[in-house]
Amino acid sequence: MSEYREQKIAVRHKSISYAKWGYLFIAPFFIVYIICTLIPQFLTIYNSFFENYMDGLRHVGPNFVGFNNYVRLFTPDSNGVIGILKYSANTLIIWIMGAIPQFVIAMLLALFFTSGRLNIRGQSFFKAVIYMPNLIMASAFSMLFFTLFSNVGPVNQMLQQMGITDKTIDFFGITIYVRSLIALMNFLMWFGNTTILFMSGIMGIDQELFESAKIDGASSSKVFFKITLPLLMPIVVYVVITAMIGGLQMFDVPQVLTNRMGAPDRTTMTIVMFLNSYLTPSKNYGMSGAISVYLFVLTSLLSIFVYRGMIRQYRSRIR
Repeated sequence: MSEYREQKIAVRHKSISYAKWGYLFIAPFFIVYIICTLIPQFLTIYNSFFENYMDGLRHVGPNFVGFNNYVRLFTPDSNGVIGILKYSANTLIIWIMGAIPQFVIAMLLALFFTSGRLNIRGQSFFKAVIYMPNLIMASAFSMLFFTLFSNVGPVNQMLQQMGITDKTIDFFGITIYVRSLIALMNFLMWFGNTTILFMSGIMGIDQELFESAKIDGASSSKVFFKITLPLLMPIVVYVVITAMIGGLQMFDVPQVLTNRMGAPDRTTMTIVMFLNSYLTPSKNYGMSGAISVYLFVLTSLLSIFVYRGMIRQYRSRIR
């Protein structure tokens, strides 16, 4: 009888499923995600259909207005300009100006540091140095550049002393200069992170492929375009999409550098800066919700477009 009971207990222990512990361990993530991300997203969509703002000390709403906030968002102003489209163009232009050199320089540095021919030592040190600008607060970085390139800043004084110009250059009054400064700051803050990602991807490629290519007499450019880049394409897709999402959410650098105005003539006003203008001081949750939904849709469409385009090239190169 005791032997039968022991066999029954042993069978019961063997049939115990530990899958529930896995669900228990991942439950905190889903709980936090639902409370802090998913529910606010649905509330944002919900609020975008309401009129809800402050008019001085008087609170207006919430009143259901349907799609009026979206209609108002795409209604031209007195000059015939649709603000949200103008600010979207500003955001994309500034991001592209900083992203292209960011990807190119990061790729060159990654190839340089991972080159088996050069065999550079102290890669950990260089990674730390390259990544350091990313640790600086964007607001502090913006104030530094504002001080350097102001009308009485050291850059203007140096240019005049060197005889390059005989008058003060208004770096914050000319569109191309302001956009270039914002793009430069974004480049300096993020190229180190991109370099490290590219280096990780290159180091994950089987080194025998490079050795075989060298034995066959392949040039460095052919090795890059035929081996490195195709095999690195998944990392490139990830970097481009995440950088684009971050670029569309650009806010802190132009906000501080232009004192919230997007000067000159709102040519550096980004989508999130436009959204923030409805949150302070009127706290217009309806319009800010509509802008948030527009930004979400724009980001999703561009991400899908970039992903499909780059993955198609990746598959064609692999074949």
